[in-house]
Amino acid sequence: MRAAEPLLSLQGASKSYTLGSNVIRALQAVDLALVRGEIPAVTGPSGSGKSTLLNLCGLLDTADEGELLFDGEPLPRGDEARRTSLRRQAIGFVFQGFNLVPVMTAHDNIDYPLYLLGIPAAERRQRVTEALARVGLAELGAHRPDQLSGGQRQRVAIARAIVKRPRLVIADEPTANLDAQTAAQIIALMRALAHDDGTTFLVATHDERVLPHCDRALMLDDGVLKGACHAH
Repeated sequence: MRAAEPLLSLQGASKSYTLGSNVIRALQAVDLALVRGEIPAVTGPSGSGKSTLLNLCGLLDTADEGELLFDGEPLPRGDEARRTSLRRQAIGFVFQGFNLVPVMTAHDNIDYPLYLLGIPAAERRQRVTEALARVGLAELGAHRPDQLSGGQRQRVAIARAIVKRPRLVIADEPTANLDAQTAAQIIALMRALAHDDGTTFLVATHDERVLPHCDRALMLDDGVLKGACHAH
């Protein structure tokens, strides 16, 4: 992939939902290009379309109109096999509520995506150990989520997202439940991963503390994407 070519781009993407007798226009003709190794932040009030945008970029949903390209190749709405394959192998997810399995250790939570991909056990152990070290939790792999702090749980969630070496990580309010110092550490961790691996992080946030550490801020208002100003 040429450095200048977007990893993922939306061109004229629109999405509507029907709620009772009302049609909600969640996204309206959105154009967005995500490049390798950048961290754009998507901001906007509740109901502005942030979740819909994340779902489209994470290949969890499809637009009603417009086109999505991954690595410069169009991804047709009906090609579910390719969409599923890309989602499993090339995209990681980090959620506000961590979404860790309570009865599994940190190690096993991180291992699970690799298990689903059919990666051999020896390689899985090596990659989980490496991921734990990269998020600063090398000594805590045997701990369950209830034995970890909120910041540590979010680090496990990030390790789970990056362990399959994705090209894109979708992070939905990753600092919402964290204190200021821990939030700063989480953003610094994502910056380091973006720099070292070329991973792109698309971050949806209400957290003003996050914006100075992102490459640009995208504002959604009633489904319209406004501005792609650089945050620094």
